[in-house]
Amino acid sequence: MFVDHRFTRMEDVRAQMTMIVAPIQWVVSVPSDLLNWGALALSDQQALVDENRRLREQIVTLSHRGQRLANLTAENAELRSLLKAAERHEIPYMTAELLSLDNDPFSHQMVVDRGHRNGAYVGQPVIDAFGLVGQVTAVSAYSSRVLMLMDASHALPVQVNRNGLRFIVQGTGRYGSVNVLHVPDTADIREGDLLTTSGLAGRFPPGYPVARVTEVYYDPGQPFARVTAEPSAQLQRSRHFLLLFPPPPEELDESEWDDSMDISATALQAAQQLGRHPESQEVP
Repeated sequence: MFVDHRFTRMEDVRAQMTMIVAPIQWVVSVPSDLLNWGALALSDQQALVDENRRLREQIVTLSHRGQRLANLTAENAELRSLLKAAERHEIPYMTAELLSLDNDPFSHQMVVDRGHRNGAYVGQPVIDAFGLVGQVTAVSAYSSRVLMLMDASHALPVQVNRNGLRFIVQGTGRYGSVNVLHVPDTADIREGDLLTTSGLAGRFPPGYPVARVTEVYYDPGQPFARVTAEPSAQLQRSRHFLLLFPPPPEELDESEWDDSMDISATALQAAQQLGRHPESQEVP
């Protein structure tokens, strides 16, 4: 423990030990998979019919949104061409599935089934069908450890989707809330505002939903307001995720990381489809 605390050479040893433990994690997840299979096999037929109907309605709704999205994408490309703005590139991604959650009540981390053999790396952003989940903090051959958004040691820069104001969001150690730090009492921030990644520091690409403001409290005589928000991602429910591959900051023009609030539609749409159809795992 002393060597691990004082030096960094134990990181390689930990990665090798994680690779050894990976088969055990898979074996431990087998009973849960068998229970899920048994529950599906014993499900009532009428419930399956109703679910199938709801999914068909969702497909029609998503198809309608996709048609509007294609029109908006073409319009956005034309406007950017007129303004001579840099073209926004699609962000590659790969799918991942939850293997295990950390049992430590003071640490909110999870393990997913993608490692450096699949291209995963430390610092890689992770999202689900609804928003940002966190980032990869450790990678072994076949699995990766993800530090989740609500962990008390996790913080990231965000911006208000409505007006572009930039703040810092920090986890509280609870699944349902995060804190927005150092918000001046004169700042234009309201309940219901959507907070998205700002793209500052280059780790998280801009435009992905992070949280929605739930409370803004102004304490008389204090220079800063107390602002809390609820994470957009389904941190307690999601089992399938996307690991993003944003380009390195040094390879981008400053104009490409502008203040645009556009959400990366392709990655979020893929995540939504993944959340509804877990069996379809497409890795580009």
